[in-house]
Amino acid sequence: MKTKNTVPAIAIKLWDFKSPQMRAFHFSWFAFFLCFFGWFSFPALAKWVIDDLGITVSQFVTTSQWAVGSTIIMRLLIGVLANKFGPRRTYTWLLILGAIPVFLSAFIQNYEQLLVIRIFVGAIGASFVLTQVHTSLMFAPNIVGTANATTAGWGNLGGGVTQQVMPLLLVGFAFFMPEELAWRYAMAVPSFFMVIMGFLYYKYTQDTPTGNFKVVDEKEKFTLKPLLTAVKDYRVVLLFIIYGACFGIELIVNSNIALYLINDMKITPILAASIAAIFGLMNLFARTLGGYYGDKFGKKSGLNGRVKWLFTTLFIEGCVLLVFAQIHHITALVPVLIVFSLFVQMAEGATFSIVPFVNKKLTSVIAGIVGAGGNTGAVLGLFLFKIEGFSWSHAFMTLGVLVLGVSFLSLLIKFSPQEDETAEKEMIKIRETHKELELH
Repeated sequence: MKTKNTVPAIAIKLWDFKSPQMRAFHFSWFAFFLCFFGWFSFPALAKWVIDDLGITVSQFVTTSQWAVGSTIIMRLLIGVLANKFGPRRTYTWLLILGAIPVFLSAFIQNYEQLLVIRIFVGAIGASFVLTQVHTSLMFAPNIVGTANATTAGWGNLGGGVTQQVMPLLLVGFAFFMPEELAWRYAMAVPSFFMVIMGFLYYKYTQDTPTGNFKVVDEKEKFTLKPLLTAVKDYRVVLLFIIYGACFGIELIVNSNIALYLINDMKITPILAASIAAIFGLMNLFARTLGGYYGDKFGKKSGLNGRVKWLFTTLFIEGCVLLVFAQIHHITALVPVLIVFSLFVQMAEGATFSIVPFVNKKLTSVIAGIVGAGGNTGAVLGLFLFKIEGFSWSHAFMTLGVLVLGVSFLSLLIKFSPQEDETAEKEMIKIRETHKELELH
C-alpha cells in the first residue's frame, strides 16, 4: 500500500522525525558531521601534535595529504558497496570500523605512527558519499539538490566545529593533566560518538522510501564494473575535476588555515582556531544555498540551468581566492575568508544538485567518483604547500587561477532534451502520487 512515506519526499520538513525520508535526512547529516569531526581533529590540534611528537610542519602537511588521499580510494569503493548493500548497512559499518583508528590516535608516539593512523582515519571521509546517496534516494527531483546540499553542508560543519571544540577539549583536559596527555584524551572523544551513531543508524533508518536493499547473493563476486561504466560518461569525469576545485580547496583550507594564520598572521593558536572555525561553520547555510539555487535554476532552465549556476559559483570562488591570497592583515582577511567560504561551499552544493541526474541507476557510484574528485584535488593542491621557497600565499594564488580555469570546464557539461524530459516526467509522476494520497 502506497503512503507518503513510500514515495520520494517533495519537501524538506525539518521537524519531522517520523517519516523514513526525514529520518534518513537527519541521521545522514549527523553521521557525516561526526565523521568529519573525527577526520579533522588532527588539524585542529596541529600545533600541540607537532610540538609533542617533535615533527616539522612539512611532515604534518604530508600526513594531511595521506589522510585526504586515502579517502579517494575509499570513496570510490564505498559508492560501489552502497550500490550493492544500500547506504544503511554500509554507513553502519563505516562508522563502527572508522571509530577504531580515531580512538587509536590517542596512542601515537612518532611521525610514522601519525602517518599510518591518519591514512586509516581518512577512510571515514567516505561518509560524505553515503550521505549524498541516502538523500538522493529519499527526495524527489524538485528538492534533491537542496536536500543533498543541506545534509552535506551540515555534515561539513564538523570541520568547523572541530576547529573550535578540540582546542577547548584540550584546555579542559589540561586542567587535570599535562598538555602532552590532554591532546591525546581529546583525540579519543569522537570515536565513542561514532560507535553510538553506527548502531542508531542501523536501527532507525532504511535505504529507500519503500524499504531496504535486498542483496540477492551475499557471496556474489565484488566487481568494479559499475565504476567503469560510470566513468565512460564524460560528464562524470568533468564533475570529478570540478569537485576537486571546490571541495578539494575546502579540504586544503581546513587542513592549513590554522597554521597559515599562526605562522603568517602571527596570531595565537586559540584565535587562529576560532577564525578557522568560521570557515567551516559557513556550511550551516552556504552549501544549502548552492543546492537550493541549483534546484531553482533547474526548474526555470532545465538541467543545463543547473550547470550555468555551477559555473557562476566556481568563477566567483576563483576570483575571491585570488584576493584572499594577497591579503596579509588579519582584519581584512577575515571578511574575505567568509565570502570565499560562501562561494566554495555553494559550488559544492551546485555540483551535487547535478549528480543525481547523470545516471539514475548508478547514482551511488557516481557520487563516489565525484566525491573522490574532491580529495584528489586536495592531495594535488597540498603539494604546493610543500615546495621550498614557495610561500603559502603564493600557493593559494595558484589555486585561485586553477579554479578559474576549471569554472570554464563546467560549461562543457550538457544534458539532452530527452534527459530533461525524463526528469520532468519523474517529477510529475511523484507529484501526482502525492496528490492521490492526499485525496485518500
